[in-house]
Amino acid sequence: MAQPARTSIKRSIGTILYRDFAKNKLIYLMALPVMAYYIIFHYGPMYGLVIAFKYFAPAKGILGSPWAGVYWFREFFNSYFIERLIKNTLLINVLNLLFSFPAPIILALLLNELRSERYKRSVQTITYLPHFISLVVICGMIHDFTSRDGIINDLVVFFGGERSTMLLNPGLFRPIYIVSEIWQGVGWGSIIYLAALSSIDPELYQAAVIDGANRWKKIWHITLPGIMPTIVILLILRVGSMMSIGHEKIILLYNASIYDTADVISSFVYRKGLLESNYSYSTAVGLFNSAINFMLVILANWLSRRATDHSLW
Repeated sequence: MAQPARTSIKRSIGTILYRDFAKNKLIYLMALPVMAYYIIFHYGPMYGLVIAFKYFAPAKGILGSPWAGVYWFREFFNSYFIERLIKNTLLINVLNLLFSFPAPIILALLLNELRSERYKRSVQTITYLPHFISLVVICGMIHDFTSRDGIINDLVVFFGGERSTMLLNPGLFRPIYIVSEIWQGVGWGSIIYLAALSSIDPELYQAAVIDGANRWKKIWHITLPGIMPTIVILLILRVGSMMSIGHEKIILLYNASIYDTADVISSFVYRKGLLESNYSYSTAVGLFNSAINFMLVILANWLSRRATDHSLW
């Protein structure tokens, strides 16, 4: 009796799926390129992670290379650079979280309070622009601004300071990086919060005015709670990438004289993997980094669910 029942269930599921596909075939077709992208460029290459456990030689291929076990992981954990890499990666990400994450929220709240639509759109356009500029151009502008003859040094001299090449100063790299991150992403990051603000019921604000609430109280008791689910979800995703930082910008800005404060795990993986051709070592470091990020996502989601009742799952 069990076998016919299973067959009947499978047929029912197949019928439901077929009908759903026939009804929403255009939506499925729209999703197909996205699914293909993730399968080809994200899930397919995960097979290459086995390199982290081998003495990989391109001539022998992945299957032909001898096994190394956890040798490359031990090499990294015993490395002279591990303390510096983890410290710089965490510190830059924590500073980015403290200053860059709230910036789009603050901008969205300020834009939401503007009464002039023309002025609001102008501010939005100006703040969005840096996001669409090539990262290479952005880093070139940062180099020009922070050079000895740059505009920032002109301001320093105006207020009585001395000129310096700022990107050669290890102590200035992190502030420069964080400020440039805010400048580049604050406008684009505010879009999702503005969308969340538009979904708040206007009648709540009208009721608050009747109750005598001023503008700050309306923001605190209506606006912020209204976008809190969005803030929590984005915060969880940000915490889940605390061990990751885009190596492109770091590599375009740093140099050997500021490795002590600028070198991070992703830039180390780039040097080991592409410049020194040590593919197994760089894959092992990248796998370790991804595993830590995965655990951070789980932890952040659990803490969020316990504290705010909002979570990704």
